[in-house]
Amino acid sequence: MDREPQIAQHVEAIPEGSASALSPAVRLAHPRESGPLKAALGAAFFDDPIFGWLIGRGSSRQARLERYFAIQLAHSLADGCVWTSDGLQGAALCMPPGQWRLPPRLMIAHGGRFGSVFRGRLPHAVGLLAAIERRHLRDAHYYFANIGVAPNAQGQGLGSKLMRPTLDRCDKERLPAYLEASSERNAALYERLGFQCTEVLRFAGSPPLRLMMRPPQPWPRAT
Repeated sequence: MDREPQIAQHVEAIPEGSASALSPAVRLAHPRESGPLKAALGAAFFDDPIFGWLIGRGSSRQARLERYFAIQLAHSLADGCVWTSDGLQGAALCMPPGQWRLPPRLMIAHGGRFGSVFRGRLPHAVGLLAAIERRHLRDAHYYFANIGVAPNAQGQGLGSKLMRPTLDRCDKERLPAYLEASSERNAALYERLGFQCTEVLRFAGSPPLRLMMRPPQPWPRAT
């Protein structure tokens, strides 16, 4: 079934004339684009410290990352929205208030695929996810589940552009945005967008995971 109308309902309030108004460069993804998007996200997170800790550096790393992001994309496309570029070079997976948890039905349906992603490290992945969820912001907010840009498109500001429609919506609705930054480089980008680190999480010897929240900014934004 085509779920595009359900996706659009979470973004229809972005005002015309906003600095983040839809343009040919940044747009909503369609479910049929999951294939190239999971490949772009896999490449974006190939050297990520947290995924390196959970998956390792074997020859199957890209394929396992793509399996993981296929699950995440299915969740975001069904219950939130996914922003991408015309060239499908990256994606921002965004969840509206109340939709940040991975539904049990999805976890059950993809249990075998989660196992094929993390293999012997599956208990560590489950434990880390549980620790993240215990600390997750409980107040109403928009959640960036994942943000990634393929290496060949990095350094051009695309990550910020992919986040901007959701950030503008947060400001218009006076709601915070929330995410987890898995590297110092990413955390620095998010700080430039107004995010603040609320806690640094480590689990069972994992690399640091920075929990970050962005309070709503004045709206309309100054141009």
